[in-house]
Amino acid sequence: MMKIDAHQHFWQFDPIRDAWIDDTMSVIQRDFLPEDLGPILFENRMDGCVAVQADQSETETKFLLDLAAKNNFIHGVVGWVDLRSEDVEERLAHYAQNDLFKGVRHIAQGEADDFLLREDVQRGIGFLSKYDLTYDILVFARQLPAAIELVKAFPDQKFVLDHLAKPQFSKGLDKEWQSNIAALGKYPNVFCKLSGMVTETDDFKWKKSDFIPFLEVIFSSFGKERVMYGSDWPVCLLAADYGAQLNILQAYISDFSRVEQSKIMGGNAVSFYDLKINL
Repeated sequence: MMKIDAHQHFWQFDPIRDAWIDDTMSVIQRDFLPEDLGPILFENRMDGCVAVQADQSETETKFLLDLAAKNNFIHGVVGWVDLRSEDVEERLAHYAQNDLFKGVRHIAQGEADDFLLREDVQRGIGFLSKYDLTYDILVFARQLPAAIELVKAFPDQKFVLDHLAKPQFSKGLDKEWQSNIAALGKYPNVFCKLSGMVTETDDFKWKKSDFIPFLEVIFSSFGKERVMYGSDWPVCLLAADYGAQLNILQAYISDFSRVEQSKIMGGNAVSFYDLKINL
């Protein structure tokens, strides 16, 4: 069974650039690089990963592509390009020459709730499919209506929702989140990452059963063909070590067929990101 971690990050910690990592997150106020992740992936029998941007700069994109070129377990990069810029197509064409560049993400959760509906943003997203690039949707639950309108406008674009749109797991199911997830799941060009769950809990305290109702909604909305595992390492370390967060999903899907488990834990990510893997 191939296993791919479809969502993790690397950084050389900079307290000014990475101001979002404040003193309440001291456990991740340090460098996290491939030499840190490689042994963890091996220990957890993972076959590789997809590195996702954590900073809004092309410097970050180049940094991740350089790491991927030097570490063969990094099978793809989701970088950042300014989708709002006049020369966005030129920048996308430049990066698309690199087979390891798989898609783009913008930290839309930090923007106005209608950011994804902006004309300049949508103009940029409109170029992605021309270069066979994906788009990672990073939003809070309240921003899901804009995400739904976005995917409706681009039926030929491959989208993936990060972190289940960050519902408040400790508070139990929210009907509005549930309804919006069901609506988003109706679009066949949209996938969902089963990632970032443990850190969306009150005081980072959780038990496996907290996540079951949310996973049930995701699977009923997206099925087993359009979901993929992601660790959100090293951010997950705020609330769980790698093995503990991995076990949440593995326990949930343990009764699924081996073929279904293989798709969820790796196959769907390989297909979505068009990963070239030689094991």
